[in-house]
Amino acid sequence: MKISTEWVHLNVSDGTKMRGYVAKPTDTHPHAAMMVFQEAFGLNPHIRDIVERFARMGYLTIGPELFHRTGPGFEGSYTDFPGTMPHFGALKDDQLALDIQASYDWLQTAHGKPVPTGAVGYCVGGRITTLAAMTVPVACGVSYYGGGIAPGGMFPELTPRFGELKAPMMFFWGGLDQHLGSDAVRATEDAAKAAHKTYTNVVFSYADHGFFCDARGSYNKNAAKQAWALTLEFLEASIAEKRAAGV
Repeated sequence: MKISTEWVHLNVSDGTKMRGYVAKPTDTHPHAAMMVFQEAFGLNPHIRDIVERFARMGYLTIGPELFHRTGPGFEGSYTDFPGTMPHFGALKDDQLALDIQASYDWLQTAHGKPVPTGAVGYCVGGRITTLAAMTVPVACGVSYYGGGIAPGGMFPELTPRFGELKAPMMFFWGGLDQHLGSDAVRATEDAAKAAHKTYTNVVFSYADHGFFCDARGSYNKNAAKQAWALTLEFLEASIAEKRAAGV
């Protein structure tokens, strides 16, 4: 499917301006929309490629630049995590909620009428996707190795807030991931279960943190391929359910 891409500028309600990388199909009307939330390394070529991949599947897709307050245009190196800290460490949930809202609102007005919208994120973006499912009425959220959802991360844990989830969630994890570990996986699943939320928990026993990113040494082709197929199926089913409910 042919697509077009552009950078847009969104007004956030705290008075800041946020860039967004947008991709959309050009030979058909988008049937739904997606928000793609970045890793700690910024809105880099990998994240922009994911935005484009969803557009090729028929989604109007935006990747918001979540470091717009501290480092507009920042793209970090996968071999220099400390270099991301001035921006990564400055993220705050109340500000992220405003960024999520601005991204969601833009998608709902881009074509003159609301569209069912999903969310997906990678690493810290997986946590932000979970926050998005608490903030706006997405059809579903997909979190890839989301650091900081469970206790023990740099950010306030989200598991105590799972009662606020407004949409079904799919969580992907790498069984070899030493950054998060089995305790984080278990805590996330236990919290979703305790809150009586609809969720799917997928652990690739042979994959490590960042397994979906083909620019990282931890990339795992098989896990990435399977996770992509599951993501698309989950999105389509969730969006169909949203439409059936008249939303």
